[in-house]
Amino acid sequence: MSTNNKHSFKKYFLIFLSLALFLGAIGLIYFIQLIQGLPHPDKISDLQPTQSTKIYDRTGQILLYEIHGAENRTVVSSQDIPDYLKNAVISVEDQSFYQHSAIDWKSTIRAVLVNLAKGQFSQGGSTITQQLAKNVFLTREKTISRKIKELILAYWIEDHYSKDEILTFYLNQIPFGSNIYGVQAAAHQYFGVDVKDLSIAQSAILAGMIQSPSYYSPWGKNLNELLNRKNVVLDQMLSLGFINKTQYDAAKNEKLVFQPQSIGSIRAPHFVMMVKDYLINKYGEEMVENGGLKVITTLDWPEQQIAEKSVTDGVARNKELYKGNNASLFAQDPKTGQILALVGSADYFDNSIDGNFDVAVQGLRQPGSAFKPFTYLTAFMEGYTPDTVVFDVPTEFSPNNPNCPVIVNYNNSNNGSCFHPKNFDDTFRGPVSLKQALAQSMNVPSVKVLYLAGIQQTINTAEKMGLTTLNQPDKYGLSLVLGGGAVKLSELVGAYSVFSQDGVKHDQSFIMEVDNNKGEVLEKYTDNAQQVIDPEYIRLINQILSDSKLRAPLFQASLPLTEYSGYQVAMKTGTTNDYRDAWVVGYTPFITVGVWAGNSDYTPLQKSGGSILAAVPMWNDFLKQVIVKYPQETFTAPDPVTSTKAMISGQYINITNENGVPSPQIHNILYYVDKNNPRAPFQNPNPANDPQFNNWEVPVIQWAQQHIPNFLDQYNK
Repeated sequence: MSTNNKHSFKKYFLIFLSLALFLGAIGLIYFIQLIQGLPHPDKISDLQPTQSTKIYDRTGQILLYEIHGAENRTVVSSQDIPDYLKNAVISVEDQSFYQHSAIDWKSTIRAVLVNLAKGQFSQGGSTITQQLAKNVFLTREKTISRKIKELILAYWIEDHYSKDEILTFYLNQIPFGSNIYGVQAAAHQYFGVDVKDLSIAQSAILAGMIQSPSYYSPWGKNLNELLNRKNVVLDQMLSLGFINKTQYDAAKNEKLVFQPQSIGSIRAPHFVMMVKDYLINKYGEEMVENGGLKVITTLDWPEQQIAEKSVTDGVARNKELYKGNNASLFAQDPKTGQILALVGSADYFDNSIDGNFDVAVQGLRQPGSAFKPFTYLTAFMEGYTPDTVVFDVPTEFSPNNPNCPVIVNYNNSNNGSCFHPKNFDDTFRGPVSLKQALAQSMNVPSVKVLYLAGIQQTINTAEKMGLTTLNQPDKYGLSLVLGGGAVKLSELVGAYSVFSQDGVKHDQSFIMEVDNNKGEVLEKYTDNAQQVIDPEYIRLINQILSDSKLRAPLFQASLPLTEYSGYQVAMKTGTTNDYRDAWVVGYTPFITVGVWAGNSDYTPLQKSGGSILAAVPMWNDFLKQVIVKYPQETFTAPDPVTSTKAMISGQYINITNENGVPSPQIHNILYYVDKNNPRAPFQNPNPANDPQFNNWEVPVIQWAQQHIPNFLDQYNK
């Protein structure tokens, strides 16, 4: 090596050595600062203070619920904690707990690699000791410095305490959802026993909850996931030799009974739990439980109180009269999409009716005739009018089926392949207008309207307006118009709100504002609105559904329950054929309210307890109390709709035949109208090509023979 090269090497070596010493000194200083700022493990009984998340009504003054507002904890000794609970926790949280010293490097390296691959802290490799250090002494922030502190503290804790002491500390500290901390409080709250008396299956439940206590809460909507998680814990315990096969089988088959929820102070529980799930999904469980969020919701507390009492009183009445033990109410501001009141069941805390299940938001039930407005709206959009006439006569809608005669005999049993619905009162009215058929909820005319409008076209309309669950058109067939496709009450109310707003859809919302513990706004309500339907067609529906005289024959003595002096209210009821579901949805320009009544186990309401008897009274009880606080508004009237075409114009007797020769004609609408092109000015050239034509025509002619004198001699020449 030359002299110059030796000088260069020496120069660069000194620079590298100086830089290394400098960085090492910086690192040492940083490490010393970290250590100096760490608490001593002797203070392990001191908890890291947490801040609860508070959920308020729309005024920001009424506290609906406080998540982890107080820590419900009872410390127990190691001797009081059964070994199978300890082993259950070890099985799913830290299988090498007794082998490693503070840190399981294999799990840590695996987690680091996953996080690097994803570019975020998505997976942890923390041991039980690390979790204890984090829960007691540190914040929940996901930073490198916090992780380093956690590792140091974990080693310190392992130096100061035995494994059994560490596990006992951990089991007394960990959260189990709500304000429940530690295994003793969890055993009491969920099973009503002391921790020492837990069974293996109960222990597996608690161990399974640790991963995500709010999500796996037995009081929430994910009970099935919790039971599956319990089985995962039992599988791990068996594979690790903590239990034998006999114990495993017994625990897996044990029927678990959970205590009813005792939350303390909670208002509007279904609404609150919906908000809580949303917050956890968006901000994470740790932030929601410990981050001190302030959440102002859209809930109108005075209206919520009225809603709860209306449902409670209504269900008490239904139990006595119709053996109906459950109901749900959902109210929305149609101008903003904001949810004003939500009662998910008759009693959130009543396990006999699955009370914590939110029928309004989670339930899928058949809407009966409450679906009909979407069908008629679609028909109007395609060229039919409120005055268009169809025949309400006994009709078989399964064409060319040898098992299904065109002349329907309702006294014979209905073959499974046949479809000939009846009206609610077993009466057939002959020629009726579409506005009469909709307002009075006639079934046979409505099935004809669905056929004319098209099944998929009707589903498309409903989806534009907010219904998302109608994804099996082949399964529904023409029964769709009678409620053959299951929907959610919350979505049905949202879709009716589009009627209220002249075809404008406002996305539903239950959050006004979310602030963090520093007062910084994390999110705020914004109105997402879109014109989804032409307002002229919407106005035709509003005019029909708000006409109390038009619906009077349907409601009869119950008509006053649908009328509000000085206010224009549109509404539609729905009852499934078997009386399992009773519905009513009503709306004004300023509020939309829906009610479902029935039984959680799908048993039918007794004594023909349909919508008018079982749902309308509680809907009326709510609306009559809240409507008076709003100024009076009316719907915009539609422009007149006219047509010169037979049947569409409202005339069911055509004065000329197809050749223009004067001769009175009576036929079904398919004789005149090509359903794929109803606006065409000419008569349907080939009506017999339509598969439904003969099935519709024969009973119409039969009706005419029975009701029009000399029909055969003077008509259809």
